[in-house]
Amino acid sequence: MAELAVQCTRFLAGDGRRSVASLLAQIPDDTVMDGYGNGGAVSELETEVAQILGKEKALFLPTGVMTQQATLRVLTDRVGLSTVGIHPFCHLRTHEENAFQELHPLREVLIGGTSPFDPVTLSTLKSVAEPLGAILWELPQRDIGGYLPTWSQLTSQVAWARQRGIACHLDGARLWEAAPFYAATAKKSIADIAALFDTVYVSFYKGLGGISGSCVAGDADVIDEVSIWRTRHGGRAYMLWPYAASALTVLRSRRDDMPAYYRRAKALAARLREIDGIEVWPNEVRSPLMHLRFESTAKQMEQRVRKIAREQKILTLPYIFSRDDARHQRYEFQIGRASMEFSLDEMVEIFTQLAG
Repeated sequence: MAELAVQCTRFLAGDGRRSVASLLAQIPDDTVMDGYGNGGAVSELETEVAQILGKEKALFLPTGVMTQQATLRVLTDRVGLSTVGIHPFCHLRTHEENAFQELHPLREVLIGGTSPFDPVTLSTLKSVAEPLGAILWELPQRDIGGYLPTWSQLTSQVAWARQRGIACHLDGARLWEAAPFYAATAKKSIADIAALFDTVYVSFYKGLGGISGSCVAGDADVIDEVSIWRTRHGGRAYMLWPYAASALTVLRSRRDDMPAYYRRAKALAARLREIDGIEVWPNEVRSPLMHLRFESTAKQMEQRVRKIAREQKILTLPYIFSRDDARHQRYEFQIGRASMEFSLDEMVEIFTQLAG
């Protein structure tokens, strides 16, 4: 599959092929270097992110795993409760080896419905009997298809937490992709979303396509304390400027692409639901991210992906996200720059071929 990918010239999902040259091109020649995370491109990025999110201060950290551990530790220490309310398919559980519990005196309290795929609701929050130090919301939530609550649902959930003195943290790794939905349906800006939460984590390499890295934003005293934990985690590297410079470039040049990705995702989802053998999750696509479930064996899907790659030089869905059972394979699909090089009709035709 990797050999086939190299031969492909078009890519159906995301940004397509990332090369050393394309990533290095994101670092301007006049970039100013930092020293141990101070000054230069790092400080410039932190200032810009804080302004965009409407927060007092932001801090750059090399990974989101480190960012969220440090932030949750600070929030729960301040509240005096080590319990963190999270969804069963929260990214911290499913992709980070439960590091926040293994490395810190933090303990998860699961907030979900009868099925792990049910999203967090006000009712599920109210059903939690145990006192919580913090709650983490993931917008959009990757493992359940990029789900986003409506604005009224989100605000009612956060209000419930605040009335009980619970710290509110946003896993906004894909917040840039979530923003168009709230702008379109509630006329809310990204700063309006961030204002609901005590702290907000954002990533620069997912939908934006930077090299790596993340920021967390919030009140200055909270962020200063997170900075101490960044050092304790080994994240205060001698130089961080290449990551920060790349992040600045994509933040300034690609954030405005997200509304078009959102509109394409909605239009594509509506067309895909007409194809036998494909299910689209969630029921209403509200971000450029969705899950597609094919009624096929893993072997059949691989054969179709390979055939399209060989004959049309198009890389479609190389990796299965989840084998739900022998006859159903689920894929994560995200609209990005490479996706927009196809017309909607072309995309529907390719997915029709993938559905067999």
